[in-house]
Amino acid sequence: MNAKSHSPSAADIQHHLYTSFLQGSTADVALRVHGSWDAIYKLHRVVLIQSGFFRSLFTAGFAESSPRPASANAPDEIVIHFDDPNITRAAFEVCISRLYGGGPPLDIAPHLIPSLSQPLTPSFPNEPPPHNVPIDHHPATPRFLLSLLATAVYLSIPSLASQAMTFILSTVGPHTVLRYLNFALGQDIGILDLEPGEPEAAVGLESVAQLIEYERSVAGTASLEQNSCDLGDHDIKSDSASEPHATVTTSTSYDSSDDYETEGAPRHPYHYGAISDKIGEACACWLARWGTDLLPYEEQMDATISAKERDRPVISRKRSRTVPSASNDVSEDVQKSLSIPLIWSRGGLNATWAAAIISADTFFIRGERERYEFARRVVELRRKSGVLPGEEEEWVKLFDQGIYYANMTMEDLIFISQDISPTTKRPFVPLTTLQAALWTQSTLRHKITARPMSSPRLPPLGSVPSPAPRDKELGITKTTADILATSSTSDAMVYFPVPGNSSVRIGDNGSNFSGSPDGGSLSMDQLFTSTSSLSPPPPSSPTLKPNTVTANAGRLTSEADFFGLRPAAFTAAAAISSDPSGKSQWSPYPPCRFAVEFWDIESLKEKSRIYSHTVWYAGSLFNIYVQVVRKKGQVQLGIYLHRQSSIEPIPPASAPACLVTPVAETLGSSNVGAVAPITTQRLSHNRGPSLPSLFSPPSHTTVHTSPSIYPSSKSTTPLSSGNISASPSSPTPSSLSASVTSSITLPATSAPVTPPQPYRDPRPSISAYFTISCASATGSSQTRFTSSPDVFSVGQSWGWKSSSLRTEEYMDVRHGADSSVSAGREPSRREASLRATIVLGLV
Repeated sequence: MNAKSHSPSAADIQHHLYTSFLQGSTADVALRVHGSWDAIYKLHRVVLIQSGFFRSLFTAGFAESSPRPASANAPDEIVIHFDDPNITRAAFEVCISRLYGGGPPLDIAPHLIPSLSQPLTPSFPNEPPPHNVPIDHHPATPRFLLSLLATAVYLSIPSLASQAMTFILSTVGPHTVLRYLNFALGQDIGILDLEPGEPEAAVGLESVAQLIEYERSVAGTASLEQNSCDLGDHDIKSDSASEPHATVTTSTSYDSSDDYETEGAPRHPYHYGAISDKIGEACACWLARWGTDLLPYEEQMDATISAKERDRPVISRKRSRTVPSASNDVSEDVQKSLSIPLIWSRGGLNATWAAAIISADTFFIRGERERYEFARRVVELRRKSGVLPGEEEEWVKLFDQGIYYANMTMEDLIFISQDISPTTKRPFVPLTTLQAALWTQSTLRHKITARPMSSPRLPPLGSVPSPAPRDKELGITKTTADILATSSTSDAMVYFPVPGNSSVRIGDNGSNFSGSPDGGSLSMDQLFTSTSSLSPPPPSSPTLKPNTVTANAGRLTSEADFFGLRPAAFTAAAAISSDPSGKSQWSPYPPCRFAVEFWDIESLKEKSRIYSHTVWYAGSLFNIYVQVVRKKGQVQLGIYLHRQSSIEPIPPASAPACLVTPVAETLGSSNVGAVAPITTQRLSHNRGPSLPSLFSPPSHTTVHTSPSIYPSSKSTTPLSSGNISASPSSPTPSSLSASVTSSITLPATSAPVTPPQPYRDPRPSISAYFTISCASATGSSQTRFTSSPDVFSVGQSWGWKSSSLRTEEYMDVRHGADSSVSAGREPSRREASLRATIVLGLV
């Protein structure tokens, strides 16, 4: 007889333990929990010590390590105070149940999850459809996920903390980004701020807790209602830097959201070190990618609401997190179907964060003129709710420092000098700022066009002549030692660093927290390591260049630099303090910043290229192109900066396939300087964030193109042009159709446009540094490739190729290179594109 056949299986033991947990039977410890709730839990030490917190509590020599004399066989009672308001009853009960191998499965509503086909989540901009949570599942609302993360980190349960991080990072979207960002900055989730359908207790575990109602005094409850974060200080200290670290400080952390009714109120941040910073990175990346797409919604909703409430008496009320859907111009059913979150409006981001995002190098905006237009739109939108001195200080800094006017044309500078705020009746930009920019622009032009060439020399016999180093470089940079020797304490000069070679990953979409490379779960140490050290291997080296690119391992951003958004601009004093060695190179001229977008690159065939639009900077033409390459059997995507010849034809630029179809009529025109979204009607499509169709019937759905990349056009375009546009105030003609009248080859391109060239750099070769930041398809992460100064001859390219860019994080790799689209068929159902921002400077 085999004795093993009658022994309990692992499943039997787990079921026995979980049943004991549910019934509270044979417990040897009773946890008396005090926090946002008060309850007693009858549990078992042998199970609890799977948690790092309880393992230390029961085995590290504390008083709780030794059993206490008990009466009537009652379990030992241990009192635990949770001063962190982010630890809630439901999250705590889910954590404990997981230690017993059970607990309710978590259910995330589908409308919270972005995808390649719907990167701004499936329902946006409409109200999400009703979602029925499966029986015995716990609704994983954004608030609950944050609480679960905070609780799992506190209790040191890495598997559950990893799962919570994965869910949070994979649900960053229009309706969650500010909640997640505020959590990253230390704001609590709100003890009494339950989301719709969110239960107080974990589903299926309602009877596990023995609630102690009488211990919560009336005064204490009132205090919680007034200020959900007015709790005691909480500090977990550890000798290991990788251990969870939650501290209360009010000196450096602040809420990213704007709440002008509580301005000046004390903050009680709860920050979880690297865990919080990783969430902050993801939110910052998302706002940098999608910020330009969201503003038109808020502007249109604000306009329609203002039209209806113009004659109503003003009633002081707190702004909601989403814009109320009310308008005289739309039906009541359409009003109720819209759900537009406040991002740029007052009640969304605070002025400091709004200014930081707009001025960021990685903010997805076509150029500096468009950046200025976007900034003034945001400022005027907020000024409609009143002019606040604190906000005005931020706007002054934004318009003075956050926009590089030296890279604008003279026509742009004249226009901006005459641009007056309709609210304050003052210019947005002081004339002195524009004059300083014009001087900077003129001196750079002089150095490029009037600089004497070095004397010609005959090259050695048989060698290829090349420009002398002095001809390639302008000699405009300074070392830190030079700045120290020549600057004074009152020096207001701004310097821009000349970078070295690097590649770094910022943000995350949740994939890096699903497990370790060996298939196991992440440890607490791994959770607290830098995002970049968890990212894939660094990309390949630039074309024709030795492999000198290195991953910036261990780098983690923080709130101090807006999680990687702060532009690289330093005063003389800051430059000196940042470089004790004195060897770093600095330029007094602001770099060129522009953004590009590539569509349907999954259809790009091997060795084929597709270009961006072409820009002019400092006497040269530049564009970006992507190319599919194969190396050792591995397919990679390369992205390159190319110095375009001024005498050769400009290459056509990537464009959405729907924009290269013929149309019957012009969609409208925009005012000078306007940055308007472009829309065309598309059949059988779920959504599109284009304003003209915001109030259209549900059947009139659209495809989205960036309002910051494709400018408006005033005339009907031919088949190859693709510059179809619509004014925000012009309704989209219902007759417009995306029906394709002839075969289209993907990826599609628009007609080439040659930018104005105020002057040309006569040098055949120049030296330039650059950074290319590629945003992920859904926006919560980006990869930044940075190059030290390289020599660009006319027609030469430098860049990187990487297999990580050809993954579903950046493009739809499920579709092959069959780029033929037959007549009458929709060219593309996917809205995700490859977006990149470029920083380019000369030395």
